[in-house]
Amino acid sequence: MYALDVHIRAMQPGDRAAVDVLLATAFATPASSAAEPPIEVGLNTALLDSDAMLPHLTLVAELDGEIVGYCISTRGTVDATTPVLGLGPIAVAPERQRDGIGSALVCETIRMAEAHGEGLLVLLGDPAYYGRFGFVAGSELGVDSPEPAWGAYFQALRLTNAGDEHRGAFRYAAPFEAL
Repeated sequence: MYALDVHIRAMQPGDRAAVDVLLATAFATPASSAAEPPIEVGLNTALLDSDAMLPHLTLVAELDGEIVGYCISTRGTVDATTPVLGLGPIAVAPERQRDGIGSALVCETIRMAEAHGEGLLVLLGDPAYYGRFGFVAGSELGVDSPEPAWGAYFQALRLTNAGDEHRGAFRYAAPFEAL
């Protein structure tokens, strides 16, 4: 168990509507609306419908039967041939942020990635937050960002099965390219 007795599990097909609402709420901006939801909602739909989706790394956090957190890791590549993982989007219900749910999702993602023999996990996020899990700027590990302007916000985590082939230019799953 994790913070607040949250249960982390693989997303099921019946969770999709709740995940869409969660993403829309977590990433809401003054410009977003039902007619124009945050970009993360459409991105997530495309990821779930793509061949890059990995069911064992598409996780929800449940609290009292309600989905309060979500994250997805999809198949990306380094140097166009080496399979690696791209983490995101990740979201927590606004009223549950700072309760440890996001941390629980990231920890479970890392655990599952290790258990499945993955070598590298990358994400775009705040170094101050993700550094606590061992993520560092991708450049420190020889992993080049798809967008150099991301700088230290493009982060990577070498896992137990990482090798020399886990260095080079990173490319997210195809739905990211369509943004």
